[in-house]
Amino acid sequence: METEAAGLAAAGESWGAVLLAAIVESSHDAIIGESLDGVIRSWNAGASAMYGYPPEEMLGHSISELIPADRAGELMPLLDGLRRGERVEPFDTRRVGKDGTVLDVSVSVSPVPDAAGNVVGAASVHRDISERVRAEAERLGLEARLRQAERLETLGQLAGGIAHDFNNLLSVIVGYAGMLADEVGDNPGLRTDVKQIDSAAQRAARLTRQLLIFSRRDTPQPDEADLNAVVADVQELLKASLGGGIDLQFELAVGLPAIQVDRGYVDQVLLNLVVNARDAMPAGGTLTIGTAVAVLDEAYSARHPGIRVGPYVELWVRDNGTGMSPEVMARVFEPLFTTKAAGRGTGLGLATVYGIATRAGGSVSVESEEGAGTVFRVYFPSANVPAPAVPPGAGGVPRRILVVDDEPAVLALAARVLRKSGYEVVEASTGEEALGLASLPDVGVDLLLTDSVLPHMSGAGLAERFAQLQPGVRVLHMSGYSAGSLSAEAIGRRDVAFIEKPFNPQALLDKVRSVLAAPPAT
Repeated sequence: METEAAGLAAAGESWGAVLLAAIVESSHDAIIGESLDGVIRSWNAGASAMYGYPPEEMLGHSISELIPADRAGELMPLLDGLRRGERVEPFDTRRVGKDGTVLDVSVSVSPVPDAAGNVVGAASVHRDISERVRAEAERLGLEARLRQAERLETLGQLAGGIAHDFNNLLSVIVGYAGMLADEVGDNPGLRTDVKQIDSAAQRAARLTRQLLIFSRRDTPQPDEADLNAVVADVQELLKASLGGGIDLQFELAVGLPAIQVDRGYVDQVLLNLVVNARDAMPAGGTLTIGTAVAVLDEAYSARHPGIRVGPYVELWVRDNGTGMSPEVMARVFEPLFTTKAAGRGTGLGLATVYGIATRAGGSVSVESEEGAGTVFRVYFPSANVPAPAVPPGAGGVPRRILVVDDEPAVLALAARVLRKSGYEVVEASTGEEALGLASLPDVGVDLLLTDSVLPHMSGAGLAERFAQLQPGVRVLHMSGYSAGSLSAEAIGRRDVAFIEKPFNPQALLDKVRSVLAAPPAT
């Protein structure tokens, strides 16, 4: 009986060993047996499939052959811990296959004792987690891009608000400078001073316009354009911007579809990208401008929220300059962010490019590596929407103008300019006040000159309600933003005239005369 029992036990152990060997061999994970000096003693089919080596090429070799150079320091601490009988908790690392492919793997290592309990080797289980790591990296990347898009949107709102308020101040400076110029007569010293004031204000106005472009609160004049023709037309200007030491080359694709964009904005995109590339090549280099037909797929759309899938026309600018670090690339389109020395840049050039591209319904991306140069890619949608028609106009004669603005200095300036030119002017600082005046029987108004952004009421909303009280009134909107601050409903339902702040007295008078020469609104 004892002999029979012993036989059964031995048979059971044998069957258990066979079963365990079969499980190990059929596992999709790499299961590797090693000696305490790291020499491979067993190698299952999962290891062959994962790393590409058949057993005969790895048995007797060191496990270090699977470890990339940057992870070489992992092996000795593991072996030291195993000699002490310690179990190694699962950890994520990298291993390299026969073909050089680097795999992300999760590794767990256990000590293997002999019959006396002495540790004589180790068993390690390697699980390929490359797909999981890639998916996690994509998720983190998408979250980072969403945060960047939200940050740029927030910065755009801030920039637009600053530009609006600053344009109100500039309207006062430019307006009173223009009026002062009429008063100084032939005094050359004073006239020069006034000219300097006006020149500085105009430069400031150009900066605020770049902020408005970034915040997408400007007013482009889109039309069909041939991107190759635009590039060809500004070649000389671009060459002049580069100076010496930089070789300018072009790789323009043939057969490009037209794009629907403001031609002047494309010029500005090119100039800003070329100047940025020039500054990245202080010792000279090669700058290449190219065009291409591109199709943005779902993967691109996922990385750039808000971009539709489909055909685009690509403008790319590549330099072989200093390149950018990942930290700089993450902020490159932020307004007022610059790596240039003080006084050498405003930090608005690339922000303007971003604003123009997104306002046109397109996108902009950047690829760069420190020491290896940079390429910017700007994508414009193909032309498929006709440009909006310009409303017609005709004659008419004004006498009384109601000026509405919640900025007292702008209100006072506009009223003074108009009165000086012979108009009768009524002033209001809110939409409610203007509507109250409109309801009075003796206050007939020929022209409503209103800011587009008022407390508790938009300029477009005021115009609609005002026209109900005084049918046929002409309306001229003004704003520190642009015509883009008017609602689409207002533009669609009535002829809309607009003047952008800051404006000088003559520009205001010319616009007022133009609007008053048009037929009354119906």
